[in-house]
Amino acid sequence: MNRRKFLSAALVGLTAKGSSRIDGGFVNDAFPVGHRIRDHASIAPPKRTEKFPIVIVGGGMAGLSAAWRLSKKGFRDFVLLEMEPEAGGNSRWGQNEITAFPWAAHYVPVPDTRATLVRELFEELGVYKDGKWDERRLCFAPQERLFLHGRWQEGIEPEIASTARDREDYTRFHDAVAEFRGSGQFTIPMERGARESALDRVSMQQWLADNRYTSPYLNWYINYACRDDYGALARDTSAWAGIHYFASRDPEEKGPLTWPEGNGWIARNLIERVKTWLRPSSPVFSIGHEGKRLRVRTEQADYLADRVIFAAPTFLAPYVIEGAPRAEGFVYSPWLTANLVIEKPPEETAWDNVIYDSPALGYVVATHMTLRSVVERSVWTFYWALAEHAPAQSRQLLLDQSWLTWRESILHDLSRAHPDIRERVSRIDVMRIGHAMARPVPGFLGSESRRYFASQNGPVFYANSDLSGFSIFEEAQYRGVTAADRALHGI
Repeated sequence: MNRRKFLSAALVGLTAKGSSRIDGGFVNDAFPVGHRIRDHASIAPPKRTEKFPIVIVGGGMAGLSAAWRLSKKGFRDFVLLEMEPEAGGNSRWGQNEITAFPWAAHYVPVPDTRATLVRELFEELGVYKDGKWDERRLCFAPQERLFLHGRWQEGIEPEIASTARDREDYTRFHDAVAEFRGSGQFTIPMERGARESALDRVSMQQWLADNRYTSPYLNWYINYACRDDYGALARDTSAWAGIHYFASRDPEEKGPLTWPEGNGWIARNLIERVKTWLRPSSPVFSIGHEGKRLRVRTEQADYLADRVIFAAPTFLAPYVIEGAPRAEGFVYSPWLTANLVIEKPPEETAWDNVIYDSPALGYVVATHMTLRSVVERSVWTFYWALAEHAPAQSRQLLLDQSWLTWRESILHDLSRAHPDIRERVSRIDVMRIGHAMARPVPGFLGSESRRYFASQNGPVFYANSDLSGFSIFEEAQYRGVTAADRALHGI
């Protein structure tokens, strides 16, 4: 969709008569602080200096997991610095008078028996006990549906009006995924099985074409999967990563695990466990060498550290860390998410709702996991990965457009499946994330830059999930825990 078509679609119904008032605005805008860091903004010398053996930079899931690991190992002499007023990163959440709701990440697939770190945490949080998953945390049915040809179908893989040729492609693709799954190289965490692959040198779109997958339904479905997990079109996604999306999970899993606030439930529990060491609203402007130590500078204080766990996005390293090379090949997808207050929700919904051939990704229903028999009001979390253009262009578009334009874009998209959506919505709050998640472009898996940052063994230990090429909870947890273990070595 080009810029003119995008804006035309966004402005449809802008002056619709008889519509109810819809309040809202932009929330959680962090880009002004991020731009100050990018631009090497000068800050006044802090009035105090504190000393810690370990300083963690970044309070997303990787940073929280690193702090969790340090505390579980009995290590208490560290500090966790988070740029924003609230920790959690892409797992932040919100709360209103109706329900808690996610701002981004909203589920974790049921981990297999080899996912020992995830299971350790979930056992600690009571989600996994005596070999069983808490039924209250497993997504209630119906789990997902797709709006296609004017009606809803169960599941997101298109079935309505599919032909014998479509179904043949589906079967061939699922058979290929099963074979890839059996190879042992598509694992979570990815480092457990990943190795250099020819699949990483072509795009997922090219791989589909080379293997004569011509079904438009299958191609749409796989393109949707790439946009959903990576914020990228299939043409811009490594075929290795595109296949990983399907081959890394147990096809018989009964999940996912989810909560009204999505992965915010996990973040909140981790924050509670590490709050003693957490310092929000503490953006780090520089990390420089001072003798055998590192000086970590914030506006409030300087921190002298023996070791730093850098859990912030890796692309920030050359802007912040003295001597750090450019993060070549690291690409990040801009996202827009919105939470809509729904008055008198439709009687039939699922947890995850997708509209076929939409530029957006659909919405999840925060009240889907409620035990209440009657839901009079709800909150829908709407997701939109701006994948059609180059990331820099999409980031500019994300910031340039007004809340009113984004509001109308969201309503216009949802009206395809819900013609009366304007009468049901009373509020839309929008969050813009310029560098929301890593994008596994072709060649990233085997890139020297990724290997460099992932292999650094001090005094700076890199820990962001972007080292894996994709931003999911399990990868963030693994990177944070691994960095914590490395940082502890020899202390």
